[in-house]
Amino acid sequence: MIRLSVTARIALLAIGLALISNLVLVAFVWKLVHDDAIDAVRRDTIEESDALVAVYRTGGLAALSRAIEDAQAPSDPTRIVMVVGPDGRRLAQVGPAIGQDGQAPSIGFHIGQVGDSRPWSDREAGYAVRQIGPNRLVSGHLLDDWEEEQRGIERALAAATLLSLALGIGGGLVVTRYVGQRLNRVTDVIEGVAEGDLSRRVPNAASAGDAFDRLALRLNAMLDKTERLMTELRIVTDGLAHDLRSPLARLRAKAEAAVLQADPAQREAAMGGLLIETDLVMRMLSTMIEITRAESVPRDRLAPIDPATLMEEIAELYAPVVEDEGMRFEAVIEAGAPRIVLHRELLTQAIANLIDNALRHAGAGGAITLRLAIAGGEARFQVEDRGPGIAEADRAQALRRFGRLDTARSLPGAGLGMALVEAVARLHDGRIELGDNAPGLVAAIVVPATL
Repeated sequence: MIRLSVTARIALLAIGLALISNLVLVAFVWKLVHDDAIDAVRRDTIEESDALVAVYRTGGLAALSRAIEDAQAPSDPTRIVMVVGPDGRRLAQVGPAIGQDGQAPSIGFHIGQVGDSRPWSDREAGYAVRQIGPNRLVSGHLLDDWEEEQRGIERALAAATLLSLALGIGGGLVVTRYVGQRLNRVTDVIEGVAEGDLSRRVPNAASAGDAFDRLALRLNAMLDKTERLMTELRIVTDGLAHDLRSPLARLRAKAEAAVLQADPAQREAAMGGLLIETDLVMRMLSTMIEITRAESVPRDRLAPIDPATLMEEIAELYAPVVEDEGMRFEAVIEAGAPRIVLHRELLTQAIANLIDNALRHAGAGGAITLRLAIAGGEARFQVEDRGPGIAEADRAQALRRFGRLDTARSLPGAGLGMALVEAVARLHDGRIELGDNAPGLVAAIVVPATL
């Protein structure tokens, strides 16, 4: 069995639809023209019959016979008029006889064969039969001209059908070529990506186009995300290998030192340093797992929550911690905030990371402000401190995975906290913004304030 390609099936479908639609149109036109022609023949025939009946009523059969003789005009050879007696005998006649001898035709309008023998058996007539006294009046015309017109119309409709078929084939080929070109653009990109080139994109993807444009946009967006994830994976792998090298080397050195120590007190101190290095490595790995989790959470795990209540819970949890560090803590939460679709656990963890960063860098005697603001259709979950802040040129580095500024290299950490915050912001179709608090840093998670 031959299996047709998609483009071939589309072409056949276009041709079939064009042919069917034109056949339906041709049939409708033929039926309309045919019915109009029949109505015209009936109307003209009945009018002539009414005129002859009027002659009979005014002058009787003799006057009708003279009218029939006068109807023998050479200019109208298609005219049929006759009077048939009760016994079927023709009393007067012009043109060929209708019906059989000895049998009177039935009353009404008829279209049928003129006679049973050639040449009249091949010809049709439209005639009306009227009762006039004991006799019947037959009046009508041969339909030679009418049939010739009908055949001309049928030939024209047949030609129109053939033309529509040709146009349908041409249109089908055009549609096939168009669809094939659009699909080939997509398949070329997919084949290029399958060969490892993640930079390939479908060209000319309009934002408000047809289904092919929407497919191209979705594919390009998917490839953008895949390329970004692969780039981040490469950066993470390189960064993880680089950042784990030093802790693992220190871990090995302290393990060897602990083994070689003969003094129990020194051995215990060495084991304590070993545990610290182990905890650092474990935190790095745990943070990496949390970032991966934030990037892979499905959208259906998000639910409508009250952002003000969430911020109040976080403020209540962290206020004692900040005050124990000798800093002032303030929560500024906008009242009447609408419910927003959020992931409660991940957003709480991201805000907690921002507060931990502020605690680490603000310094003793400083202040930390937790703020919720709704403006321009966006919700801002904001943490402000009074520390040294981050220079504008260094903010992109601060958001990068394993990105650590020179001023923070002496502090514990792996440079993954802000990367986790950015991953949570992307999960909510939002972003992270770093600004100047003059002095200090303003770190905000900005998400759409919509359900």
